[in-house]
Amino acid sequence: MRSLTRFIILTLMPFLFPALLQAADDWRIWRGPTANGLAASGETPPVTWSETENIHWKTRLPGRGHASPIVVNDRILLATADESQEIQSVICLARESGEILWKTDVSQGGFAPKIHQKNTHASPTLASNGELVFAAFPHHESIQLTALDLAGNQRWQIRAGGFLPKAYQFGYAPSPILYQGSVIVAAEYEKNGYLAAFDQQTGREIWRLKRPEKINFSTPVVTSIAGKEQLLLSGNSRVASFDPHNGREFWSVPAPWIVSCGTMVWDRDLVFASGGFPTKGTIAVQADGSKKIAWSNRVKCYEQSMLAFNGYLYAVDDNGIAYCWEAQTGKEQWKHRLGGKVSSSLVLANDCLYLTNERGTTFVFRANPEKFELLSENQLGDECFASPAICGNQIFHRAASRASGKRQETLYCIGK
Repeated sequence: MRSLTRFIILTLMPFLFPALLQAADDWRIWRGPTANGLAASGETPPVTWSETENIHWKTRLPGRGHASPIVVNDRILLATADESQEIQSVICLARESGEILWKTDVSQGGFAPKIHQKNTHASPTLASNGELVFAAFPHHESIQLTALDLAGNQRWQIRAGGFLPKAYQFGYAPSPILYQGSVIVAAEYEKNGYLAAFDQQTGREIWRLKRPEKINFSTPVVTSIAGKEQLLLSGNSRVASFDPHNGREFWSVPAPWIVSCGTMVWDRDLVFASGGFPTKGTIAVQADGSKKIAWSNRVKCYEQSMLAFNGYLYAVDDNGIAYCWEAQTGKEQWKHRLGGKVSSSLVLANDCLYLTNERGTTFVFRANPEKFELLSENQLGDECFASPAICGNQIFHRAASRASGKRQETLYCIGK
């Protein structure tokens, strides 16, 4: 009887708990296990590397994209686009070897005639629940949401909604996020912008919220704060919180900017957002619905996301200046110029912060509020807009190089 019971449990476990299997050693969504840029406790990835040092493997990638890699069990997945053929695809690589296991084309044609020079047609990071992989791609004046299984087979595909910006034809950026059994998509532009949630298994629409008629590029995030689960989103001249079950607004406060790109972060009862157009600034807001702004400053972290850790808020602005603030008060602890333009977001592992600039240089510095402490500078290629994924004591990072005269993207597995 005991053997039979054990057999039943092991047989049913993948179906009952697919999102929990090996989750501690995965990086399944934008910004990692808890959607705040923090690697799981106990991770000890390298702090130094080069094209030849501490490289477990590197694989040349087809196409072009700024989507960050995600890690699901023994696989690495990322989005890419062939701009000449107007094909958007999902690529899967073996985690151990870097071998490309499959490439599934999910759409063709309908690329926007204009996007920002720093954007691509495959910028949103994928999301996975451990069973399915979700991809959001812009084309044919809409956002297409596709679900694939881990073998690359399409389970379903829907038109999440329209996407036709006119005033600012910069392309699309927000990554899909997961909440319980739903996948949530943001698409904000001058007309008919929306937040919408869809059933992960079928693609059926669960709820839809009309957004103000302004452009925005931020990825939302769900966290438990101030006694309840909140979906946080910055942009459209607001910092706002919504109920992830139904999209109803909990609270919102005015923000000094219209447009933001980074994903919000939090510490205790405060949430933090930064924006840059037309006015720059960073603000901290009480998440209890009191609409109280705790503090603000004039630092602009426009495309990149900040990181909150152990009571301090770390940020790197557009010009490569790193900051550390006391999270609850906004008191500046230190600032230091790293150098280079920045679009990638901060990640943290083993009390070390990793930040890559647009030239492909990754700075590793200590999460130390007392002083700036640089540990290393590491170069891969000569261009980087993606953010790294850290799990299994390894770093998975996407970079590009023009050393051969032609732009080529590469996915690196950095490990000892």
